[in-house]
Amino acid sequence: MEACFLSSNSFPQSIELARSIKARCLSSLPKRNPNFSPLRRASFPSYITRCQSHSSSPLDDENKPITDTDWRSFRARLVAGEKVSRATEKTSSSPSGNPDTAIDQPGPVKIGEDWAHTIHEPEKGCLLIATEKLDGVHIFERTVILLLSTGPMGPFGIILNRPSLMSIKEMKSTALDDAGTFSDGPLFFGGPLEAGLFLVSPKEGDKLVGKSGVFKEVMKGLYYGTKESVGCAAEMVKRNVIGLEDFRFFDGYCGWEKEQLNEEIRAGYWTVAACSPSVIGLGRIGNVGLWEEILGLMGPKKVW
Repeated sequence: MEACFLSSNSFPQSIELARSIKARCLSSLPKRNPNFSPLRRASFPSYITRCQSHSSSPLDDENKPITDTDWRSFRARLVAGEKVSRATEKTSSSPSGNPDTAIDQPGPVKIGEDWAHTIHEPEKGCLLIATEKLDGVHIFERTVILLLSTGPMGPFGIILNRPSLMSIKEMKSTALDDAGTFSDGPLFFGGPLEAGLFLVSPKEGDKLVGKSGVFKEVMKGLYYGTKESVGCAAEMVKRNVIGLEDFRFFDGYCGWEKEQLNEEIRAGYWTVAACSPSVIGLGRIGNVGLWEEILGLMGPKKVW
């Protein structure tokens, strides 16, 4: 594959907010600091990236490699096993239980392809699930947000469950598709902050996509890119490395200052969850029922 050079405002791992711009995602929530200004476009640092070579960055958690054996699945099995153990202990300690009866210890716990469970802290690739406290906040009511980064400049992500109403061509979004390769694809609403982002989940050529240095890995088999990497993405499509169906494009994103998201989680606006890649597969993006589906996977406990 020929080298594809891009000299541009790249989007390595985290949003660099200008000091004079402190973007607020949840401007309609109570108790907002009046010193924060309205939503503005973030600026991205620039460097030259090369399509076929690995590109590293000095910033956030995206430098951490994701191993072939997905640690998220391992953690999910531990969580499932703990639930089984608690259920077993509850049964053995119930009044109807016979204390002289030996309780068999549960064997290894298996998890299905689709799973989700709560976690305590936000991390790259986790989900933010809106609670009832965001009911009535039009942009964020019953949203599912995929966090793409939790770096030192502040976490950011995209809304997954808002339907597409127009194509890239109809939106005349040349920033996301100046060559016309993706113009017939749907454009989804990713959040109130201005920027074009896309997800790519290749059915084939996953290793080539990962080694390109153009896309940043979110979780196993799922990557994201920005308008600065669309040119290389289009080139890879033309060379049949990845297909058009492997992309989903978003208009806008959600971003927080470094401690802002943690404050909102503690205030009860968001539940943080981990999930399997299949739960947020490209086929489920734009599904308005995704919020309910994930809650169902997490169990009967309410999200608030």
